[in-house]
Formats: sequence, structure tokens, C-alpha cells
Amino acid sequence: MSAKDKQLAQRIVELIGGKENVNDAWHCQTRLRFKLVDENKAETEKIKELAGVINVLSKGGVYQIVIGPNVADVFEELEPLLDLNQGSEQKEKTNIGAKIIDFVSGVFQPIIPALSGAGMVKAVLALLVVFKAVNVESATYQLLNMLGDTIFYFLPVFLAFTEARKLKCNQIIAAAVATVLVNPMWLSFVTAGKPVNLFNVIPFHLVNYAYSVIPIILIVFVQSYIEHFLNKLIPKAVELVFVPMLTLLIMGILALSVLGPIGDILGGYLSQFFTYLSVNASWAPALLVGGLLPVMVMFGLHNGIAPLGVMQMATKGYDSIFGPGCVVSNMCSATAALVVALRTRDQKTKELGFSSSITAYMGITEPALYGINLPKRYPLIAAMIGGAFGGLYAGLTHTHRFATGSSGLPAVLLYIGDNTLRYLVNILIAMVIGVVITAVLTYLLSLKYETNDKKKVQLATEPQVVYAKISSPVKGELLPLSQSDDEAFASQAMGKGFVVKPSEGKVYAPVDGKVVSLFSTKHAIGILGDNGAEILIHIGIDTVDLKGKYFTAHVKQGQKVTKGQLLIEFDRSKITASGYNDEVMVIITNTNSYQNVELLDSATVTDLNKPILQLMV
Repeated sequence: MSAKDKQLAQRIVELIGGKENVNDAWHCQTRLRFKLVDENKAETEKIKELAGVINVLSKGGVYQIVIGPNVADVFEELEPLLDLNQGSEQKEKTNIGAKIIDFVSGVFQPIIPALSGAGMVKAVLALLVVFKAVNVESATYQLLNMLGDTIFYFLPVFLAFTEARKLKCNQIIAAAVATVLVNPMWLSFVTAGKPVNLFNVIPFHLVNYAYSVIPIILIVFVQSYIEHFLNKLIPKAVELVFVPMLTLLIMGILALSVLGPIGDILGGYLSQFFTYLSVNASWAPALLVGGLLPVMVMFGLHNGIAPLGVMQMATKGYDSIFGPGCVVSNMCSATAALVVALRTRDQKTKELGFSSSITAYMGITEPALYGINLPKRYPLIAAMIGGAFGGLYAGLTHTHRFATGSSGLPAVLLYIGDNTLRYLVNILIAMVIGVVITAVLTYLLSLKYETNDKKKVQLATEPQVVYAKISSPVKGELLPLSQSDDEAFASQAMGKGFVVKPSEGKVYAPVDGKVVSLFSTKHAIGILGDNGAEILIHIGIDTVDLKGKYFTAHVKQGQKVTKGQLLIEFDRSKITASGYNDEVMVIITNTNSYQNVELLDSATVTDLNKPILQLMV
């Protein structure tokens, strides 16, 4: 996703008549699909002019906006603007692990910028103290420390707000309950140490909740259910008064008497866990994060692990769980991309390598990961090995950071603390170890894998040299793509290719490669060929509406396939009997990577080994 996707989604909602004009919305492999209250309200011509929109169609009461391969990103930005309940046809049941990661990420990620800013303030202050520029007894130190420490002190309030937003309960009431935990009056009770009982019946356990994490997460979780129950129970005419009042009373009492103490006990166990790791297995977290972070990022697992560092910071005052391994891994990813940029002869790869390595050194590794390291594979492997060795050193030396912040080069300041530069020196050594190993391995592997790059450059200097040939995935009558009955595909705006009027309901792999996308409705499949061709096979027109009926997939997303392997079976007779066109479109979605995409034949396909499409560079 990007700012462009968000802007495009906002403009689309405006131009289709606003969310009030939408009954339902979903997406298929290439287009957004809407059921509008009144299609006349949609400003079709203006939508067609939007950057990112390929075409607009209306068929069978479904308003279709053709976006292309990144349609899922646009839909993700569009969905919250419409308050949809149905979501995408592509959405599948989420497993419990993914739900937990989504919840933890939704609670912690919004406060990361504030934690980062405060962390850098504390890092600079620690640097000033080390070099004796500021005296710890001075008012200057106290004020700067207050600026850096306040968000951590009131962490329960910020977490209450973000968790309430995630759980769709009242954010202000949740924050109000959280402020009770850090109210000076309550802290005075805790300091006095005398028993506190409500109505001399309900005991309030004396716990200091400043800097805490687990208690407020538990409290707001319970609040979400109580608040929703009260909203259903209280009449609408008086709910504005009584729901907030009862929620504050109930949750305030539960927080101080039951939920807060339970959360404090759980937090104590968490603190013991962190202590055990630091004493008995200090090497493990930094080693695992340093070596596996790129994989974690690909699957979103880092969103569930990073908050452990925040929790450790709240309970122990430092983070050795996530920070050290993360910063080492990021430096290794950046280095791998940089070495590729220096070694490759492909100008486009060289430019992307240099630019993405710079952003990775600053802590943002996604461009390097998805643009260079993952597609080429060998730099990813080198970065993971280097990250593991660097992380291992950081773990063995008990290196930790004293504030939460970014994980780029500026983050080294976060390792200044306890009036010593020892942790700073150790993280720098860990980074050097990781970077050197990554650079050497990437260079050595490039001697093998960049030879193909050299040959490709040589071929590119020769005019119209055949780079790849594609066979038909189905048997039947072969036609130019321009003769497809689907306007969007026929316009070739999404890429060149061909269309087949099938004679049987079987789709085979047209090349050796990998299944990079398989729609849940099984009417479309994306193949990344070993020859570099990105192939979209789309079975039928508007068959996404069948929701998988009459389709059987024989492969899974991510699976390697060989040419001629059966991919999908579809029941032609039942599809056509249901009123759908069963023609099969084959699109080269990375058409722009080739100088020419040429159809070699226009007859009936009987031999699936015969080349049908020729790609030239």
C-alpha cells in the first residue's frame, strides 16, 4: 500500500457517489466491483481519468473499476471508507495466530512514533550525560528527562486509546479509565500502603500501574464487551448519559479490584520471563530476530514480536528482545542490496539497489527486501546469515537499547545508557560483523548469479532477440487478445496476450514457474515463469461471481509448477449454462519489460507444447 493507493481509494469513493451509494463492494484479480444504489450517480468519465484506473465497465448490475495487479492494495484502503461488512471475495478465515498478531499490531503500532521520538530524546540526554555536558542534578536534566519519560509513564493511557479503537469501543472512556490507574490520588494510596476498600467491602489492591502494559490491555478488552452490552441494554434516549457513567463506574471498580491486579501478576510473569532470557539465553532473541527478520516482515510476524521489546522496556527499562537483532538485520539487508547495485549491470536494478539500500540504512527495509533481495534470493540469504551472526554477538554481549525508536543507523544512540558507552560499542561491533559477512557472501554469490545478468545485457544490445516463449494453457480456438469479449482485457491495458475459446475445461501450466497468486474463487491464477514472464490466466468473464462454483484447483499459492502440469479444472457446460462466457484470457502482466510481445499463431490449439506467444527484449 502507499499514499497513492489511499488517495485513489478516496477519489473513487467520491466519484461513485459516496459510501451511501454503495450496497456492496469486493474485488477480483484485477478490478474493484461495486453494487451501487444508483449507477447514474457515478461519474464514470472522471473515474477513467484517475491515475491508476485502467478502465470502467458496467455489467449485470456490477460496476467494475479496472485497477490491475495492485487492486488488493487499493481495496484495502477503500474498505474502511465504505464501512463494509462483507469485504473482499478474496478474504478467507483468519487463523488465531494471525488474529493475535493483528490485535497486538493494532494496539502498539500507532504509538510507535511517539515512543520513537521520546526514545531519541532520552538517547540524546544519555549522550550529554556521558560527555558531561549536562549534570544529572540540574533542572535541565530533569526537564529533558521528563520530555523523554512522560509517554512511558502514561503508557497505559495511550494503549487504552489505541486498543479501544482496535476493539471499536469508546476511546475517550477507555483513556479515562486508564487515567484512574495513574491518578496522583491513587498513587498516594499506593505510597501510603494502607488497605483501601470501596464501601468497606470491595478491596482495591495497591499496585503502581505507571509504565505498565498488561493490566490496561486486559481492562480495555473487558470494557469492549461491557460497553457493547450497555449500548444494547440502555434505551437510545438516555444512553449518552448512562452508558459512559456506568462504563466508568464498572470499569474503574473492576480495574482497581480485579483486572488491574490480575494484569499486574501476568506482567510479573512476563518480567520473570525477560529476566530468565537475559540470564540463561541472552543470545537467543537477537540471533533469531537478526537472522529471521526479513522472513518475519514478509509474513507480518514482526508486528507480533516487536511489542515484546516495548513490554520489556516498560518492565525492565531496556529492550534486548527485538531492538538489537532488528537493527543488525536492517544493516545487513541494506548492505546486500548495495552490493547487488555495485555488481549488477542492469541499470534499473542498479538504481533500485542504491536507492533502496539508503532507505534500509535508515531503517526502512521493504524497498530493498521486495525490490532486490527477495526477487534475487541470494542477497536475502546472505543478509539473513550475516544478521544471525551479528545478532548472536549482540546477544552474547547482553547488548540492549534503553529507548524504543527506529532501527536504522540513527538508532545506535538508543544504546547509550547506564552512564556507559559499552552497549553502543557492542551494537556497533555487532553491526560490523553482520555487514562484513553479508557483503562477502553477497559478493561471492553474485559471481555465480549475476552472470545471467551479464548475458541479458549483452542480448539487450541486439535488436529483437527472443527471450521467452509461452505455450497455451488450454486447448481450443486461439484468438488475439483484442478479440476478447471482455473490454478490459481486449483493450490490452493490463498487458498483451491472447484468448482461447476452450474446447475442454482444463488449464495447464504454460511454463515452468511458481504460482504467485491463486484467487479464492479459483477463476484466475498468476504464474511467475522461470523465464521472468508474469502470466495471468483468467478463466471466463465475470466468473468471480460464481464464488468458486464449478472450479477445482489442483495447485496452491506458492507452489512450484512444471510446464504441462494441471492447474485448474472448470465445468464449461455448467458455467455457460449459468450465463457466463467461458473464454480463457492469458495476459503477460509485465508486458512493459519486453520490447515486443508477438502472437505466433491464430489457429486451433491442440498441442500444448507448441509455443504460442513470443516475448522479446
